[in-house]
Amino acid sequence: MSPVATSTRTGSLAEMLDSLTREAEVYHSLEDGSVQCLACGHRCLIREGKRGICQVRFNQGGRLYAPWGYVSGLNIDPIEKKPFFHVMPGTRTLTFGMLGCDLHCSYCQNWITSQALRDPAAGAPVERVSPEEMVELALRYNSPFITSSYNEPLITAEWAVSVFKAAQPHGIRGLFVSNGNLTPEVLGYLRPYLAGYKIDLKSMSDRSYRQLGTTLQNVLDGIRMVHQSGLWLEVVTLVVPGFNDSDEELREAARFLASLSPDIPWHVTAFHRDYKMLDHDDTDVRTLLRAAEIGRSEGLHYVYAGNIPGAVGKWENTYCPQCNTLLVKRWGFRVLEDHLSGSGKCPKCETPIPGVWS
Repeated sequence: MSPVATSTRTGSLAEMLDSLTREAEVYHSLEDGSVQCLACGHRCLIREGKRGICQVRFNQGGRLYAPWGYVSGLNIDPIEKKPFFHVMPGTRTLTFGMLGCDLHCSYCQNWITSQALRDPAAGAPVERVSPEEMVELALRYNSPFITSSYNEPLITAEWAVSVFKAAQPHGIRGLFVSNGNLTPEVLGYLRPYLAGYKIDLKSMSDRSYRQLGTTLQNVLDGIRMVHQSGLWLEVVTLVVPGFNDSDEELREAARFLASLSPDIPWHVTAFHRDYKMLDHDDTDVRTLLRAAEIGRSEGLHYVYAGNIPGAVGKWENTYCPQCNTLLVKRWGFRVLEDHLSGSGKCPKCETPIPGVWS
């Protein structure tokens, strides 16, 4: 990998990022030289010389160009950090991110990378890398997964697929950590290379979602599409006091997920003040426990409370929904006991537990 200098000046950063692109694959060309991008739910119609909402996909000569060949974040993470609790507990994943996002959440914890080209204060160093080098890193660290995360991976879907394609012959599988603002076209493009998909369900209010940059229906449709595709799906709601923490809104979210399947894991996680949302309180344990109880009361079998390790008791663990046997015991991102991997069944009553266990 080779480092590439960046600048905090949006213009020079854009020029540098534009050089790290290839022609996109998830788009349609139009007769007038415009293109329609299909990588996210915005379905941007992009004229010659213009950019999509994400700022990193652009039309040049009647062709859409998309980010390729670099990373702006690269780590070996516990898979629980994504969070995936029903995907091979205790394993590690090579996680990478790029720059840009199709949303502009005021509380984004990765805003330095996600809001690059939109906020002059954002932007992070990038490193050139090839798909083969990414796979070599995953093999070196015995990572059975490679995860596209940190910024919004839908807008860099072509780069993710190139990495996942290189990883497949080695038995390494792809994971996506996304806002769920997707299209059937991009899901079909990604589906052959993914083992799991995590979606943030940020609110059940369309007004709140429009403040973040999309519509509630787009995300609900995205969750439904991923579930119907047969991909393993886990959903996360960052519980923000005064934004989405009312009983009514939490109950509505849980009901929606349960209507698709009571086996979809729902992670309710604690917010801390970040980026531009500095006027809301951090989420306390009581609020998180209330959210978890609501999820369980609405029929969800697997509800987890996160971001406050050791303070939420049983809500970090996985239990058999049939006989309540402890199946996976956790403390934060650490797995203390695992009675599921390899079999995917409760050792006591043999109830199959949905997930990816081998």
